[in-house]
Amino acid sequence: MRQLGVTDSTFINLENPTVPQHIGGVGIYDPSTAPGKFVRFKDVLASFEHRLAKLPIFRTRLVEVPLGLDRPYWVLDPNFDVEFHIRHIALPKPGDWRQLCIQVARLHSRPLDMSRPLWEVYVIEGLDNIPDLPKGSFAVYTKMHHSLVDGAGGQSFMSALHDLEPVPSTDNGDEGGKQVVRFAEIEPSKTYLLGRALLRSGSRFTGGIRAVGRTIGGFGSMFRRLAKHELPPMQIKAPKVRFDEPVGHNRVFEARQFELSEFKKMKDAAGLTINDVAVTIISGAMRKYLQAHNELPEESLLASMPVNMRARVGETDDNNQVGSMTAMLHTNIEDPVERLQAIKKSLDEGKQYIDTPMAGVVSLPGALPPILAKPLARMYVRRKLTRRLPLGQATVITNVPGPSMNLYCAGARLVSFYPIGLINPGLGLFHAVFSFNGKIAVSVTADRDQMPDPQFYRECLDASYEELHSMLLGKSAKVVSKQRGRSDTDKSEKTRAALPGKQRAAAKAKAKAKAKAKSETKRSTRPKAGAKAKPAATKLAVVKSAPVKRAAAKKAVAKRRPAAPVVQVTPEPEAPASATA
Repeated sequence: MRQLGVTDSTFINLENPTVPQHIGGVGIYDPSTAPGKFVRFKDVLASFEHRLAKLPIFRTRLVEVPLGLDRPYWVLDPNFDVEFHIRHIALPKPGDWRQLCIQVARLHSRPLDMSRPLWEVYVIEGLDNIPDLPKGSFAVYTKMHHSLVDGAGGQSFMSALHDLEPVPSTDNGDEGGKQVVRFAEIEPSKTYLLGRALLRSGSRFTGGIRAVGRTIGGFGSMFRRLAKHELPPMQIKAPKVRFDEPVGHNRVFEARQFELSEFKKMKDAAGLTINDVAVTIISGAMRKYLQAHNELPEESLLASMPVNMRARVGETDDNNQVGSMTAMLHTNIEDPVERLQAIKKSLDEGKQYIDTPMAGVVSLPGALPPILAKPLARMYVRRKLTRRLPLGQATVITNVPGPSMNLYCAGARLVSFYPIGLINPGLGLFHAVFSFNGKIAVSVTADRDQMPDPQFYRECLDASYEELHSMLLGKSAKVVSKQRGRSDTDKSEKTRAALPGKQRAAAKAKAKAKAKAKSETKRSTRPKAGAKAKPAATKLAVVKSAPVKRAAAKKAVAKRRPAAPVVQVTPEPEAPASATA
């Protein structure tokens, strides 16, 4: 038996049917590397069951303290049944990428059974209409409660459930007999838990007083440093957009995969980091999406970013060792290179607050006993108090580096992996960046009411990537597109490379002059009065979200002005809400 730490208890206290506190991921596997080039469900089941013996935390269930007087405990489940947690399903026809996204979104919308070990796995067949995948490929969707694992810990879980070769030569079982954590096999009675909570009440009270004192002292030190200009101004104020609204029960999922080598070229050209480039692409996609819906505010949007605190706080009893920081996305800057430089500055300033109490605010609900924290969380969701908060955070962006080698499950090679985050009231959009074996994926989880058109948002991601790529490297960008079965290569001629200072301004002025001359030429050749004129396609960067034909939408995404790579996107009409997730 082991008691949950403060941060782990945060996610238990925030658990709600509307905003379930689980995270997940989708892996796609190629069975051609397995013996016989075929993998059966029972092979996957046996592989998981064998490896879970090394991860006792996934064989435990939650036991609450009566009356919610203390944090809950992990206890080994004597009735653990691996076949309840690992399930086998197939995609409906036509079994393409969109159908996979819809199925994953539906599964991710459902809360976990809190009376059992808090995880589920779905083996999904029927992916044969996703191009560039070998026949028989399958997906594995994993869903784990956030109290079990955080983003960095999820990488360890991912590695523990995979082999480094299709047929492992040796298996050392329990790895030398070393077991890090042991759990009691006898579930404690309610009387025992209540008595233990009462005995610990004195120490909890004194510990809470000390924690409050440390927090007050930390904030005092932070404000003194702010007064002396030793810290940059806090990035906490931003306009509210559709993603700051209360969320519903349903989710949508989308993802895009790029070549990691191209990200490295871009970060080298700019002299920055891969994370800077990834955040800039996400910022550009949000700008284009809101712009297309006539909802882009004049001020910059704000993002919340989880921070791995393991190196800072050392080992604790928490499975989660995560903090948080905020940074401006500078969605009010049109030029992608200028936006990249501004985001770099904001990220550097935000990192200076990681060692202050601001980073630990996310753990506040776990510091309170469940008898107080749970009713407060339910009231916050039920009364939709998000609308009354003055602060606006448009999205969460997390960047988790994955393994750089091939991984195998039951002999099948992992081709790609897309993390899936959780969303909360006022944070209805979640971006996860994950690098794995030469590829980098950007996956999107959102509230279905706030993003009813995830396919259009994927196009915004493509357009933002292509725009930044052409500005930094002066050539067309290439997207790894397993979803469409082709590389989404920019078909327009090469655009100008990024130019510093006055040269960029001169190039922009020249581009505007060319565009104006072209526009005047078109006006002079328009049909005479009485002639039946064909409707002209718009070329504005800001377009209304009225339904248009699919071909016109794709043309708007790919179109470029020869001198200035401003990518235009037009939202497509989506399927009815009941068909999206």
